[in-house]
Amino acid sequence: MTTTTTTAGGVKVVKPTVASHLHDYWGRVRGGDIGSLPAILGLIVLCLIFGIARPTFFSAVNFANLFSQGAAVIFIAMGLVFVLLLGEIDLSAGFASGVCGAVMAILLTNHGWHWASAILIALITGLAIGFVLGFLVSKVGIPSFVVTLAAFLAFQGILLVLLSGGKNISIRETFVLSLANRNMSVLVSWALAILAVAGYATLQFARLRSRAVRGLVTDPVGIVLGRIIALAALLFTAVAVLTTERSINPLISGSVKGVPIVAPIIAVFLIVWTFVLGRTAYGRHVYAVGGNTEAARRAGIPVDRIRISVFVIGSFMASIGGIIAASRANSVDPNSGGSNVLLYAVGAAVIGGTSLFGGKGRVLDAVIGGAVIAVIDNGMGLMGYSAGTKFVVTGLILLLAASVDALSRRRAAATGNR
Repeated sequence: MTTTTTTAGGVKVVKPTVASHLHDYWGRVRGGDIGSLPAILGLIVLCLIFGIARPTFFSAVNFANLFSQGAAVIFIAMGLVFVLLLGEIDLSAGFASGVCGAVMAILLTNHGWHWASAILIALITGLAIGFVLGFLVSKVGIPSFVVTLAAFLAFQGILLVLLSGGKNISIRETFVLSLANRNMSVLVSWALAILAVAGYATLQFARLRSRAVRGLVTDPVGIVLGRIIALAALLFTAVAVLTTERSINPLISGSVKGVPIVAPIIAVFLIVWTFVLGRTAYGRHVYAVGGNTEAARRAGIPVDRIRISVFVIGSFMASIGGIIAASRANSVDPNSGGSNVLLYAVGAAVIGGTSLFGGKGRVLDAVIGGAVIAVIDNGMGLMGYSAGTKFVVTGLILLLAASVDALSRRRAAATGNR
């Protein structure tokens, strides 16, 4: 089920066939390495159910709404993936995002700062929060559950102090409001989609050639082409839907079409953090510490610095989530980052496939899990279900995802694939 070729330099390269590649993948799935497969299948099933029950679910307007609904949670979940990879938890991420959003809003509205300076200070606030949390966990030795639970309570108080006990601060800065509420032009939307597919194809073939030159096992060309075609079909379909007119009366209310601005922002962070985890020494160290802390320490990995860094990344991404949430709401209030934000963010990471036990997960898991939660919230809202029912269903799906994770780890341990 494999073929062997010899390069001009005399290096023998083993090339698995498409059949052998699929056979190996199925073997890994049976051995407990299921990754995001359950979340992807669940997302497809949910979309079909809601689409059949409410045809408006597949409308361009609703499709665009899904991006703005799920963006803040996805950003926070991306940061939580790093924390969860070490087997830690950050219960303060929700209100940390609210504090950072409030800092930005206060500087913009009350002090008249430029949007770039206000956003920069909000991001620095997130970095500082993450450093303090990571320092207390790694250097002082306080369990992350206790540290972040204390921060969860403290940040609620800080938010009340910043907002003078309960004020609502409106945001009128055009750039900030556009982040979660505006769309790119049709031309830019298509250009970015084509550029994304071309870039992905270039990277795939470059990786294929690099591995072949070094005599490493390469993926079948058919599998590589399949990935490129699948991405192209997904992106071009999404852009085709989003570039249709979504305004009921364009002449009166103005034209509304194009990909939401927040979509490429999500894509940029997805690409950057995926590269960091998958292609850098730092990423390998994160997985090593999450897999076995003592072994990583004996291998010379600076465990404490890695632990601090994941909390810094987690709070930094929470600050971005807070900025996006403030943009979508056009304001901040004492409940910013509260309510179900943290639960949804943790749920997004776990539902997408990140393990609560550490050592297994990808940033893509946060995006997939965030999409599942956004679809549930949106679809059940269209069907007229109450908020209580939404919480029950989301909780059951989170419990199911955690159960699948536990069972897959047990299966992997039994088959020697942990």
